[in-house]
Amino acid sequence: MITPPGLSAATFADGLAEMRSAVGGEWVFTEEADLHAYRDFYSVFWDEPEERLASAAVAPGSVEEVQAVLRAANARGIPVYPISTGRNLGYGGAAPVYSGSVVIDLKRMNRVLEVNEDTCSCLVEPGVSYFDMYRHLRESGSKLWIDVPAPGWGSMVGNALDSGGGYTAAGYRGHWEAVCGVEAVLADGEVFRSGMGAVPGSETWQQYRMGIGPCLDGLFRQSTLGVVTKMGFWLFPEPEAFLSASVEVPWFEDLGPLVELVNELEFGNLFNGMPSIGSPLLQDANPALWEMVPTPDEMNARVRETGLNAWRASFQFYGPEAVIRAQWEYIRDRFAATIGGASFREDEFYRLPLSDADLDRIFKARFGIPNLERFSLGSRGANPLAPSDGHIWISAVIPRTADGIVEGTRTMLEACRRLEIPILAFSPSITCWARSLVMFAAVPVYKDERNPKLRAAVMELIDIFAEKGWGEYRCPPAFMDKVMGAYSFNDHKLRRVNEQLKDALDPRGIISVGRYGIWPAHLREGRGA
Repeated sequence: MITPPGLSAATFADGLAEMRSAVGGEWVFTEEADLHAYRDFYSVFWDEPEERLASAAVAPGSVEEVQAVLRAANARGIPVYPISTGRNLGYGGAAPVYSGSVVIDLKRMNRVLEVNEDTCSCLVEPGVSYFDMYRHLRESGSKLWIDVPAPGWGSMVGNALDSGGGYTAAGYRGHWEAVCGVEAVLADGEVFRSGMGAVPGSETWQQYRMGIGPCLDGLFRQSTLGVVTKMGFWLFPEPEAFLSASVEVPWFEDLGPLVELVNELEFGNLFNGMPSIGSPLLQDANPALWEMVPTPDEMNARVRETGLNAWRASFQFYGPEAVIRAQWEYIRDRFAATIGGASFREDEFYRLPLSDADLDRIFKARFGIPNLERFSLGSRGANPLAPSDGHIWISAVIPRTADGIVEGTRTMLEACRRLEIPILAFSPSITCWARSLVMFAAVPVYKDERNPKLRAAVMELIDIFAEKGWGEYRCPPAFMDKVMGAYSFNDHKLRRVNEQLKDALDPRGIISVGRYGIWPAHLREGRGA
């Protein structure tokens, strides 16, 4: 058994004994076979000395048990690492950032505490997966939808805390943006509630997130400050109908007005579903993969040769049929008046609720239905040209402009070719989150001597993005210090403020040590590249 660094075996054993008395002996795990489940199976340090491994795991079943575990750990300086379900594959999985930490596995806390049809909201514990919530809504006859990420097996709470995203309507598909109300246990074992939840007996906790004074919910997003034990979400009322449609424009230089108009229409609520911007000309049989973006002259020459259009924007609409058809008609008129040669297509239309036949045809995540259909995109063996043992995600926020899309794509693909980084899946313009674009690439990882070269290449890629003013919004543990280092305005003031908060709320530095580049005072020297 691994002992946490700097801790005697006797002190550690004493802490585990106290945890066992709080949660029951069957819910404290120290055997190697049990701890194997808490490895990051997509780790870029697999079987190397630097691999991050848990010393033990504990699975509390209630808020009171979480409090007892944290008090036992805090009294002895035992580092702990909370997870909701540990399904965050590609970004660290269930493994701690700091090797030797005790994983606090919240899988037993899996109750849907409330669903309010009138306010379109819910309150859940961290062990509630998207599959769990979907099943609860269907079995209760609810008319509400959840927004789901590509792999539906994860935790609603965990995905929101790492700023995951989905596919339905604005205000819901950015999962942190849909959070309303957080309960967390702090390092000293005290329970904190944000917003209106701080009012005893509050009946409006999932209706107004601010409360009084500073809004503190964000202290727990990608955080090292507490263990979240409850979270509220805004849910989406089932619409009358769904419409998916697209516009194509012929020439390279049409991308600028295309993006500008997409932004204007989305920001003005003329459509509410997730838009996408792509290229019929550049996409091959796998629509997630792009070629290198050609120059304007080269691309226009290809348009003439192939008869394909240079760019496509797709729109999703949710709402009453008469309303969404009127919105689509308005959008067609705007594009026709703005960009010469624009062409239009209605791709899908469904009335809700869906029939069994509809369910066989649809992309389920657009309808709030959790699944694993897209999870294989970056999984082991997904790309026969780049066989691997899994993947990690590179996730850079780029400008929501035509230049951002073109420059981001060129930069990513040129750098990956030069650095010999294979790409399993690539998308230059994901818009799950409000008013932003995120450029994603799934990069293969291995369980052999190729990983050191991969790590060095990804480190260089992060530097390339930082030089252009682009930061990662999320990353695997091996790169958290590097990514936080790119947020370097005013001599890394962001990191220094996070460290001040860490020192104030977790002075012994026990919770999620090193997560997103935030280290406790006794471990800061030499950290935070």
